[in-house]
Amino acid sequence: MARRGTKPPVLIVLHQEHSTPGRVGRLLAERGHRLDIRRPRLGDPLPETLAGHAGAVIFGGPMSANDPDDFIRAEIDWIGVPLKENKPFLGLCLGAQMLAKHLGAGVRAHPEGRAEIGYYPLVPTEAGERLSDVWGVPWPSHVYHWHREGFDCPSGAETLATGDDFPTQAIRVGGRAFGLQFHPEVTHAMICRWTVVAEERLSTPGAQDRIHQLEGRFQYDPHVSRWIDRFLDHWLDEPSSATTEAVIPPASWPGLSRP
Repeated sequence: MARRGTKPPVLIVLHQEHSTPGRVGRLLAERGHRLDIRRPRLGDPLPETLAGHAGAVIFGGPMSANDPDDFIRAEIDWIGVPLKENKPFLGLCLGAQMLAKHLGAGVRAHPEGRAEIGYYPLVPTEAGERLSDVWGVPWPSHVYHWHREGFDCPSGAETLATGDDFPTQAIRVGGRAFGLQFHPEVTHAMICRWTVVAEERLSTPGAQDRIHQLEGRFQYDPHVSRWIDRFLDHWLDEPSSATTEAVIPPASWPGLSRP
């Protein structure tokens, strides 16, 4: 295991005062990366370049990518930095929706008001299967969610995994940017906390109750844990020809031409 702090830091973007990067943060730290934690909602600036960072992760939050707040718009625009610099970028839940919105795709609620809160099936596409062969680990059969909005796959990106109520579950943009609608970073403690402090959300159509969520964690999380561990290894590595085959060049991505 790499010694802490021996590699470039990874930018961690969080949206609430007490939010944590969970398992993803721990795995990055174990790989020797310092976590450069920023909370733009609380006034932290985002860097003009990622030249000094190994990559960036934008996490989730209770707000919407469609909200008019200045920090939301600034984060969405800022995603052009890792895309232009071809730096590893990972958007989780809200972060994935911001990536899609940056590239011109829609972010919207389910037409019947349904939510995904708990563990739901994940089905890889052909493109996703090809990547799982490269990564050496299959996609999890079920993953943890906490959201009421979903996103379309942007032009120039490819869908890697799909779901039921919210069809777009994982996308790749170029060789190094990924958006995941689900929460592979979630820990047991995070699930316990979320289901208590936001208990009212569990009455939303489609949401699972707390018991079913905890049962789902014991059943599905061991595979999710193995998957995200292997995913991060390949996400941080320089892209190979196997992972970048048929990737559309950055110049043609719609979001990079935004004013």
